[in-house]
Amino acid sequence: MSRIGKSPVNIPDGVTVTFDDKTNVITVKGKLGELTQKVEDITVKLEDNQVLLERPSEKKDMKSKHGLYRALINNMVEGVSEGFTKELELVGVGYRASSQGQKLDIAIGFSHNIVLNLAPEVKVETVSEKGKNPIIKLSSFDKQLVTQVAAKIRSFRAPEPYKGKGVKYVGEYIRRKAGKSA
Repeated sequence: MSRIGKSPVNIPDGVTVTFDDKTNVITVKGKLGELTQKVEDITVKLEDNQVLLERPSEKKDMKSKHGLYRALINNMVEGVSEGFTKELELVGVGYRASSQGQKLDIAIGFSHNIVLNLAPEVKVETVSEKGKNPIIKLSSFDKQLVTQVAAKIRSFRAPEPYKGKGVKYVGEYIRRKAGKSA
């Protein structure tokens, strides 16, 4: 991870990055929102539209933190400027999804529908076309949050290897098994 940490994070126009030395908190503000991250053991420098991170020693722990914080800051900058989206596909007969505001209602073969209240930072949209599988589109400026919500929805009914039914990411390849051979 140390090679990742050495590369600088470029700050695009419309994004402001501030670092507080006393609390070791980096704040990134952009058109989509504001994110903060506490940085430990790594020194952060802001120079001409770039964020540079330096580690104090060559220990394995420091190298891994160096790359970790660089990746987190890069995700924060990318999130507040462009945002992140995750798309989930519901594969199965009678599987449906609908959304009203921040409530997501999913019918995936259980005796009851699953109603999920989402965080206000996550925007949800459902697409249902005749003859195609329903798609849930999640978008947010926080990559960790949108990925966690997508993983939570997928965990309700992960795709199974025999028929491929379940909740899967759009573009995800499901490894199929042959089943019983008579």
